[in-house]
Amino acid sequence: MAENKKKLDPTEKNMAGDPIPSRNQNVSDDPTMRRAGGQVVDNDEDSMTAGMNGHLSVQDLWLFEKQAHFNREVIPERRMHAKGWGAWGEFTVTHDITKYTKAKIFSKIGNKCKVFSRMSTVAGERGAADAERDIRGFAIRFYTEEGNWDVVGNNTPVFFFRDPMKFIDLNHAVKRDPKSHLRSPNTNFDYWSSLPESLLQTTIINSDRGIPSSFRYMHGFGSHTYSMYNEKGTRVWVKFHFRSQQGIQNYTDQEAEMVNGKDRESSGRDLYEAIENGNFPKWKMYIQVMTKEQAKNHPTNPFDLTKMWLKEDYPLIPVGEYVLNKYPDNFFQDVEQVAFSPANIVPGIALSPDRVLQARAFFYSDAQRYRLGVNHHQIPVNSPLGVEHPHDFHRDGQMRVDGNKGAELHYRPNSYGAWQDDPSLEIPHDEGGETKRYDYRADDSDYFTQPGMLFNRMTDEQKLVLFENTARNMGDSTMQIKHRYIRNCYAADPKYGKGVAEALGIDIDTVDLEIKAPKSREEWEKLNARDKELNYPTKPAEPESAKNLPPEGRDTNAKDPKTLIDWESDPYLL
Repeated sequence: MAENKKKLDPTEKNMAGDPIPSRNQNVSDDPTMRRAGGQVVDNDEDSMTAGMNGHLSVQDLWLFEKQAHFNREVIPERRMHAKGWGAWGEFTVTHDITKYTKAKIFSKIGNKCKVFSRMSTVAGERGAADAERDIRGFAIRFYTEEGNWDVVGNNTPVFFFRDPMKFIDLNHAVKRDPKSHLRSPNTNFDYWSSLPESLLQTTIINSDRGIPSSFRYMHGFGSHTYSMYNEKGTRVWVKFHFRSQQGIQNYTDQEAEMVNGKDRESSGRDLYEAIENGNFPKWKMYIQVMTKEQAKNHPTNPFDLTKMWLKEDYPLIPVGEYVLNKYPDNFFQDVEQVAFSPANIVPGIALSPDRVLQARAFFYSDAQRYRLGVNHHQIPVNSPLGVEHPHDFHRDGQMRVDGNKGAELHYRPNSYGAWQDDPSLEIPHDEGGETKRYDYRADDSDYFTQPGMLFNRMTDEQKLVLFENTARNMGDSTMQIKHRYIRNCYAADPKYGKGVAEALGIDIDTVDLEIKAPKSREEWEKLNARDKELNYPTKPAEPESAKNLPPEGRDTNAKDPKTLIDWESDPYLL
């Protein structure tokens, strides 16, 4: 019996170490209870009343202060990436990339800096389960001597769309239905199937890598195209990769049900227990580099967030490594209040014409101003810890607690030499053009080549898992949506479309498989309007191929997760 129970505990394969007791015995050196103003609390047990059974008294200052603070104890959760965990660590430069960047952190092999990393699910709320089928947020902050540098990405090298106008729609599609307040597979797949460029991302989500068994067992990606420039001002385009040295390991749908049924904090518990047990997770950092000339001659848009740069054309160049070796002393202070933004860059690193990255550089910071306040940079985890003399220009605002610059004058220009900028740090210029709304479909409509490539890198059993996962997760989506998604899959590879159709219990011969990648908004809208007569709900599919699976499902994990560390041998990195 014990043997069977052990076999059915999917979390054991993560080897985080012995469970950490939930007991917390930390007590302050001076345990005296005080009010916010420093006054000692006289009574924390009995409210002040007018007689034994009389009304409460407004003069019970502690009761009202205690309740008023509690009412404001929960800050707005992140709209996306609400459920996350994080840790402190250290980054070390291991290879010379000074020919690409003048960033001081990379000026010498052996340079080190403090880092903080937060990893998360994306769609779920702050109380959602960790082991859900979803992409994972993957953010890391480098506390360099030139300021904070944030790489804010995911555990996938691509994303669902290439224009930021669709950001809010993605949020609405993966969150709860406004009437039922339930998750809606129909909404998810209506949105995804209507954006053919999302197929590579949804293929990854529904593959056997859709539910990482632990944050430690997943790779991280900057996903976007960024740029680097050296001392001479020579600029190149780059992508950032963070390869897990633990390897790749995932849960099946069936294992995830077991895990979530007994522990909704499985990923957070794993990270906490691994670090507390001294089992520090490590990642190696790489970059892909594309010259400006290569970008101009690239067969597809090199700034398209829905595509990878092929590793055979742009091999990964080693840069450094980091280890997460300290779990936060207080979760709320560090993990809940850390405020990442792509706007946090340093000299030698810059953005690119990637439309989504351009938008995120403003909107992420603005979200934190709303969520945490305009002075959130004063929270220690958001402070430029690597800068010797931080001296920002901002003043006043809610919760200003750093002295507010005292009597220092607060304007420029002035006659006293205060607030000097440094024109030498200006980044290389971008090419311009006529300002208007450009239809990105006209620029690049190759939506299906890379999903087909990824599909054909999978083993037959991985393909079967992809079919089964897709069918299960489409739930009661309308027949129109299921036909549309099958059509997209078929365009990537006929076997992909046929496999999904079979798992859904749909005769492939009933599906209109003719598809021409839309090269304009008009063509796209016409494509999505097809099969209107099929706009009726269906029953959730139970794939025939999955009916006699063992309790743990169809496990396609590599026997040794470390065999998927190296980028050269990882089939899911195209």
